[in-house]
Amino acid sequence: MFGLVSETEEYSKELDVAVRAVQMACSLCQKVQGTLIPKSSASSNDQVQSKDDNSLVKVAGWSVKAIVSWILSEYLGGENISILAEEDVQTLCKTNSSELLEIVAKTVNECLAEAPRFGFEEPKSALGTSDVLEIISGCNSIGSPSGRFWVLDPLDGTMGLEGGDQYVVALSLIEDGEVVVGVLGCPNYPMRKDWLSYQHSYLRILSKLTPATSETWDKGCVIYAKRGSGKAWIQPLLHVNKKFVWPNHAKQASVSSIENPALATFCEPVQKANSSHSFTEGLAHSVGLSNQPLRVYSMVKYAAIACGDAEVFMKFARAGYKEKIWDHAAGVIIIQEAGGMVSDARGSPLDFSKGSYLEGIDRGIVACAGATLHEKIINAVDASWVSSCL
Repeated sequence: MFGLVSETEEYSKELDVAVRAVQMACSLCQKVQGTLIPKSSASSNDQVQSKDDNSLVKVAGWSVKAIVSWILSEYLGGENISILAEEDVQTLCKTNSSELLEIVAKTVNECLAEAPRFGFEEPKSALGTSDVLEIISGCNSIGSPSGRFWVLDPLDGTMGLEGGDQYVVALSLIEDGEVVVGVLGCPNYPMRKDWLSYQHSYLRILSKLTPATSETWDKGCVIYAKRGSGKAWIQPLLHVNKKFVWPNHAKQASVSSIENPALATFCEPVQKANSSHSFTEGLAHSVGLSNQPLRVYSMVKYAAIACGDAEVFMKFARAGYKEKIWDHAAGVIIIQEAGGMVSDARGSPLDFSKGSYLEGIDRGIVACAGATLHEKIINAVDASWVSSCL
């Protein structure tokens, strides 16, 4: 087995295994996205479509779920591993889904065959469809205020994956209601801030200027942190045919030092279905955030703040929408350890002890690069809320 960065430090083994697992998952997703993009202009008679249940996106989500679950079980405690995950397994359990399940099993086995590159041993024999279904079905934790469980979002930002844009593989460990380990795999995250606001199709055009064999770190990373370290780290995705050696060229990630709202960049979700853009725009104006908002899919918003590429993330959900813990857990601890702050709109910490949902959120979620900006945003929310329609 691989050597750990420090076996004596708390959560070091969990963090090491989690980072490698997310690296593997990102490798799988990159291959799927590479297949998906050409298909967008292909015949509608393709066997696997991108908009129905038999989609490559669904296959990627289930496959990541199986891979991460298998690795955590093999290296961190066998049957005692508890995982709360997005991606419903019911479709795979249907009697008419045997062909889809075979595609998932094939994808999983192809990925696990590369396990030695990431410091793991591959299975002694290929996993069968029943094995894969059992592994995925085992990700059935409902969370708990005590003890520990893993939280997995195998594919956050499916529209980003389909469109060649941003998406994330998110994995976190919660212990006694608090996030203690967080890992975000961001396959398309650009290493130049000025590229972050472009659709990934633009980056694909630019990538043609660089040879396919180039090891230049232009995009793609894994960002991670563990509780109490006071540091977050960012490392590149493992290059094709290379072997993972910890810490894989990691460098420290730190939030921006900007405190003046006029200089800050704020993030918000792309989709308007579960977030009020009008309120965040009005709030941004009132507090002096004059830069264009950075609208990106998935938890890339958390990554942008942790890396110093943005300063504020605000999300105020529409009435009736409940935030899921897998959409926030990993990002919250990474920003906090990188020097930032995350809370609800009252300034209270988010509660990860109530199962799948973040219960008791006061109005919305605010993440900032530092205490000064955070206080200004919280005060502005109170001043603006009465006149809002949320």
